[in-house]
Amino acid sequence: MSYYISPRFLNTLAVHITKNFLELPNVRVPLILGIHGRKGEGKSFQCELVFQKMKINVVHISGAELESPDAGDPARLVRLRYREAAELVRVQGKMTVLMINDLDAGAGRFDGGTQYTVNTQLVNGTLMNIADNPTNVQLPGSYDERPIQRIPILVTGNDLSTLYAPLIRDGRMAKFYWEPDRSDRIGIVSGIFEGDRLSTAEIEKLVDLYPHQSIDFFSALRSRIYDEQIQRFIHDIGLERVSQRVVNSKEGPPTFPKPDFNFEHLQGHAQALMMEQDRVRQMGLVREYNQGLGRSQLVDEGDRPPMPSAPVSPSPTPAPPPVVSNQPDHAGLNGASARLDPAVCDHVQRLVDQGCCIGLEHVDARRFRMNSWQSGPSITAGSGREAIAQLEQSLAQYPKEYVRIIGIDPATKTRVMEVMVQRPS
Repeated sequence: MSYYISPRFLNTLAVHITKNFLELPNVRVPLILGIHGRKGEGKSFQCELVFQKMKINVVHISGAELESPDAGDPARLVRLRYREAAELVRVQGKMTVLMINDLDAGAGRFDGGTQYTVNTQLVNGTLMNIADNPTNVQLPGSYDERPIQRIPILVTGNDLSTLYAPLIRDGRMAKFYWEPDRSDRIGIVSGIFEGDRLSTAEIEKLVDLYPHQSIDFFSALRSRIYDEQIQRFIHDIGLERVSQRVVNSKEGPPTFPKPDFNFEHLQGHAQALMMEQDRVRQMGLVREYNQGLGRSQLVDEGDRPPMPSAPVSPSPTPAPPPVVSNQPDHAGLNGASARLDPAVCDHVQRLVDQGCCIGLEHVDARRFRMNSWQSGPSITAGSGREAIAQLEQSLAQYPKEYVRIIGIDPATKTRVMEVMVQRPS
């Protein structure tokens, strides 16, 4: 089976890898290439296809390996695998790359509930150090003065903005956003259904019917077609004999004829897959993921961000540091609040008017320095005045903590505002 490789993907990776093995005069080449994009679009699989086509070696690290109960182990692992890749170049005389899958899952920070551990700090610092000194990578407890081969590093992730900002600056990491266009999607789906007697017109129709589905959707769709035959196989031999027939069977593994891949059959299974997706969404199981994607839209405290349907210009003057008013108990802005700063009341009213969900996050002074926020109660109100009253009641629960409000667009499940509303005196 021949799989499709996007020309854009192939060119980007081939140029980055080749540049890192060349001696270009007075040219600073980023060591790391960050490949990011939506989940399920085949970033890692496209990388593997490029490696096969270029006939180069790959040393892998999973994002799950970047955490350990022993401080320093993940950072040591990164250095060890990097030196292993350099040794492969020396011994085999072939290009080798270090591939880190899902780096944001292992070293990123998606929300206030994500812990920023010692290992996270060390992994970020190690990658920065390797990017700055790619031929001088030492293992703890030893020192080798001989320079090693420079090895390009490729990392994949859904949201690179969750990583430590100095790591992803342009001098250290080049960025490539992978979003397959229509021609890419048609090519990839044609490879998935190669040999299944689907015409080019049917492949194009299938892609156009589900333009917002990821590439994994079509792969799962093809897999689901076999479910009917497997179900019939289980029924024919009986549930009690499935294990002995499938595992270590003297008859050999069971074989299945080519299933029915006609277009109407595929469409029926596609609708069933989409119904399952909708059930997950209704249960709210993707909310945390979507909030992580909204990090790129967060705003600094005191700014007035653009709202989903009615953009608002930034405020010309920054908000004062103590946003909780210390004035005597009298009516605030339009009589809405006697304690909150008028600018905060404006933000709350704007979120309510736009139909946004309002949440609250709090943190003590020690965790504030680590930016490790904790989720607080949600504010549910039909009017701005009620929302402001609920916010004042919530602030009373955290008198000695930093408190901020977050606005979430209910349609896209992304954050559209972050504003500090209280600082400890």
